[in-house]
Amino acid sequence: MTRRLMVGAVLGDVAGSIYEGRRLRTKTKPDFLIDERCHFTDDAVMTCAVAEALMDLDEVVQGGDPVADPRLQAEISKAVAVSLKSWGRLYPHAGYGGGFKNWLRGDSTAPYGSWGNGAAMRVSFVGWAARTLEEAVVLGRLTSAVTHDHPSALRAAAVTAGSIFALRQGGGPAEVERLAREAGYDLSFALDEIRPDYRFDVTCDGSVPQAIKCFLEARDFEDALKLAISLGGDSDTMAAVAGSLAEVVHPAPEALLERAWAKLDGKIIALLDRADDFLKRKGR
Repeated sequence: MTRRLMVGAVLGDVAGSIYEGRRLRTKTKPDFLIDERCHFTDDAVMTCAVAEALMDLDEVVQGGDPVADPRLQAEISKAVAVSLKSWGRLYPHAGYGGGFKNWLRGDSTAPYGSWGNGAAMRVSFVGWAARTLEEAVVLGRLTSAVTHDHPSALRAAAVTAGSIFALRQGGGPAEVERLAREAGYDLSFALDEIRPDYRFDVTCDGSVPQAIKCFLEARDFEDALKLAISLGGDSDTMAAVAGSLAEVVHPAPEALLERAWAKLDGKIIALLDRADDFLKRKGR
């Protein structure tokens, strides 16, 4: 089977969906990922929304400089906000947080100061599509800032997008650790150390470093998702972030892809097909 690109966040979302908000009886890695109870949530929907906005703007982005051009940055931000609202309203019961629900219902596209981990879970396309590390960081921040404009959210989106780009360039786990450290994240802990006392946390600072650590400690793609779930926190989003990093160096297994695809609807599958084709045509 030909490798699919930009599926890690969606697979993590579906795999973690049945564990979100549930206190695990024992904090262990699940033996099996994606059973009949699993479903996609807002993580998959918003990942698609960001990807669609940036693909639709590709000619404009390619012809300009999103790192240095404020007018282009404003155009990107507007397109992402419109796409988030459009996709969100198509899937109104996907599991959004209260602040994002209010933003979806309203007419305004102004951000609302969120520091939630939604900033990081939807940014994987940026890391795949960016041409430079600086572009990945800037675009990561832009896709976050349309709703999640708190400094901790901007940092989480930038580190996630930048890490995906760095891994694409062969940077390896050490480069991810460097980017995280330079952004202010302390990754000196081990998952085994924090697992007993870790609790559900939707903030960027309380979940994104942990999700990155799941990638760093993982043996393969499935192990990254299982580690994220084993912490007993915001499982779908943490698995989405861990999966978005892990897929760059550990391609998702075909059997897991097949089980996940059975949980998606036609619109999401069509968007993922489009993104895969787009990125491959770009030589990613």
